[in-house]
Amino acid sequence: MTVEPLVTHPDKVFWPEDGYTKLDLAHFYESVFPELQPYVQDRMLALERCPDGMGGECFFQKEAPKGMPAGTPTKLIHHQKRAVDYVVGGLIETEIALVNLGCIAVHVWGSCASHPHQPDWVVFDIDPGSGEFADAAKAGLLLKGALEAMDLVSFPKTSGGRGMHVFLPIQVGPDFDEARSFAEEVGRRLAAAHPDTLTVEQRLQARGDRVYLDPFRNAFGATVVAPYSVRRREKAPFSMPLRWQDVKPSLDPSRFNLGNFKKHLAGSDPWQDFFKRRQSLGEAVKALHRS
Repeated sequence: MTVEPLVTHPDKVFWPEDGYTKLDLAHFYESVFPELQPYVQDRMLALERCPDGMGGECFFQKEAPKGMPAGTPTKLIHHQKRAVDYVVGGLIETEIALVNLGCIAVHVWGSCASHPHQPDWVVFDIDPGSGEFADAAKAGLLLKGALEAMDLVSFPKTSGGRGMHVFLPIQVGPDFDEARSFAEEVGRRLAAAHPDTLTVEQRLQARGDRVYLDPFRNAFGATVVAPYSVRRREKAPFSMPLRWQDVKPSLDPSRFNLGNFKKHLAGSDPWQDFFKRRQSLGEAVKALHRS
């Protein structure tokens, strides 16, 4: 498809220091959509709209906005206090329309519209209190070891900021409470084993420079940035799927950005087996309790 006619104010500069425009962002998502699509297909999206890019303010919107292309899929989700009609991903036309509304990042649910209360992945959000990716990488490797001890295969990616996300693909069945409970217990055990460097303390002031293992991306309605999602950060970085051998303290996550993404996508897909490796969360819980 040709994205130019679909983007209003295409020359609007979203990243002044680098000169990247709104149209550059649209071209990025057009190029990476074959890689992005499996992680947004049939998934509810939360919209973070930043109409002025790095300048101005951003705001979150859950309800499907007016002006989306005809036929844009949506899903009505009943929350405790209200019902929300979410945009559902999967179409390139949807993604480019969201870019046109100022959506830089792609925030996805952990479940699909076909089974909204049952996630098909568990996410470990690794947030370094020091702000240093090196600390996130070290924590990620500890997490990898803990999951491997339970015979679980995990998939790491940069968050697009200074942290990391580790995804565990699971078979559909358990609900979000079960997924979150598992992530919480794994985090608690890791933090207890490494109290000087890891924490599950929710209070920011109590964390210090330790790495926070955040399980709450696994709550019903919570989102995480999708693989290949661009972030509203300096240098326009995107969330890059990695192989575990590439997770090193020396890695600079900003090396994956709007200016060089074609180089990083030229090789084989580090997550090519992701949806083939769905694992039983029930068996994982049993393994956790045995350890």
